[in-house]
Amino acid sequence: MSSAPPTPSAPPARRLPLAGVLRLGRPSEIWFKPALSVVAAIAPPAFTLLALGRLDLVMYAMAGSLCALYAHNRPYAARARVLVWVVLGMLGGVAVALVSASLTGSAVVLVTVGALLAAAQKVLCDATRVGPPGNVVLTFVSSASLFAPQTLAQVPGHLALAAATGTWAWLVCMAPALVRPHGPERRATATALKAAAAYADTGGTGEGHARARAAGYAAVQAAWQSLLSTSAPSRTRRALERLVVRAEVALAAPTDTDAGRLRTWAGSLRGTGPVPEAGLPRAAVDELLGVDAARPLWARLGPLTPLAARTALGCALAGYASLALGIGRPYWALVTAASLYQANIALTWSRAVQRVVGNVVGVLVFLAVVPLAHLGSPALVLCCLAFSFGAEVLISRNYWLGSVCVTPMALLITEFAGYQEAGTLMTERVVDTVVGALVGFVAAVAVTNRRAGDRVERALTTADRAREHAARLLAGPDPGAAALESARRGLAIALSDLRATADAAAGEWWQRALPQERVVLAEQSGHRTLAATARRQGLLPDRDPATETEDARP
Repeated sequence: MSSAPPTPSAPPARRLPLAGVLRLGRPSEIWFKPALSVVAAIAPPAFTLLALGRLDLVMYAMAGSLCALYAHNRPYAARARVLVWVVLGMLGGVAVALVSASLTGSAVVLVTVGALLAAAQKVLCDATRVGPPGNVVLTFVSSASLFAPQTLAQVPGHLALAAATGTWAWLVCMAPALVRPHGPERRATATALKAAAAYADTGGTGEGHARARAAGYAAVQAAWQSLLSTSAPSRTRRALERLVVRAEVALAAPTDTDAGRLRTWAGSLRGTGPVPEAGLPRAAVDELLGVDAARPLWARLGPLTPLAARTALGCALAGYASLALGIGRPYWALVTAASLYQANIALTWSRAVQRVVGNVVGVLVFLAVVPLAHLGSPALVLCCLAFSFGAEVLISRNYWLGSVCVTPMALLITEFAGYQEAGTLMTERVVDTVVGALVGFVAAVAVTNRRAGDRVERALTTADRAREHAARLLAGPDPGAAALESARRGLAIALSDLRATADAAAGEWWQRALPQERVVLAEQSGHRTLAATARRQGLLPDRDPATETEDARP
């Protein structure tokens, strides 16, 4: 176990980043899937209600239709389960909101209920890793429902409509399974291979190697989670598992890796062709199964307590501030605050800037399209569909760019019950956005996360123990294929968790200095042990036994 003492230096000055906050990234490889799915989920119910002359019910129909945004990165067996829970969660939030709206007209009470719902939705989505889009869509739906005129007699009908469109959204998201049943697993595996190849290009020491390695381990972990969430093992899954092992080994020993071969394997996973066979010499292939590192739900809720407190406090104060300013839709400020909260203060600040910029530009877009939308109800529906598609196309490039489409869509939805004065809508939206972002960020700073440093210490201890366990096996004469594979995977997971925990803690304020030197030493020694373990398994070219033993030491 590493015994290097913590660095006694003072915590570095915290700076709020500006450079790069609005920079555009590459679009998601599957951007078209949620974009097309949400249009397919919204269009039939919306045009049906248009034909019936009941566009005032579109808000409830969209509550279920927006569930089509979720779980596109999940294998279809897992997607089916996740979407059921998303629809049920959406219905639960809407039910609480509608009942509350029918029982009280107090805006203060409704904002309080909305803030508590937002906190619960944030914690549950983060703990269960439901996303993107995570809690924001659920909070938008439930918060808007809080301020919709409602009676108890109307609640069952509105919930039934949301449940029906949620069921339709489930069918839309499951339909691609008929054409490409293993598509999500193949994409996750290809992503892991390409990320490993990018790290191999750095040789483990070149420019950007630390970031490339962290991205590689995150992609590998996502691939394992994808494969482990499928049903009984199949020939395709076994072949994909071997490829993920190859990606993981490449991260452990980049200098012994053929990056071009990894990219060739990744390219062959497109379409529905056969999965390439990646031989694993001297390893017991039946033992090369991913280790499910997911902790129980209750264990994942504890670290999210500061995030829950930030969300509840920030959303409540944002809503109250909007009410104090006389804005008629305080849920806009509430949803803005709910959308800000990320893993740490630095990321929350970045999201606040992105949200404000995207919403302000989106209001200007609304001003440009409102004459078209007011040509008639069909034009209004078509504009909403276009913006829902555009939001999913653009949001993976940067959050602010997607908000440019989300904002006019949200403004147009308010007009399904009747056209409203554009200038008032725009002014209220901008004010609520600024208020929600400002108050929400202040709440994030006020609610400190002092346990972030403790979690780094625990992650360090876990990584050290995993490395020592693997080193002891390597020192033995015949550790066994299953034991070596389990030790290698456990160490890889521990190192990935250590990096993620350290990165999250580095973006927090008001905490003691982090043991950065110990983290670096633990990562260096851990990756040397990973490489030695992979060689012992026969996954890399052989070296002299003395060198192998030396590599396993810290």
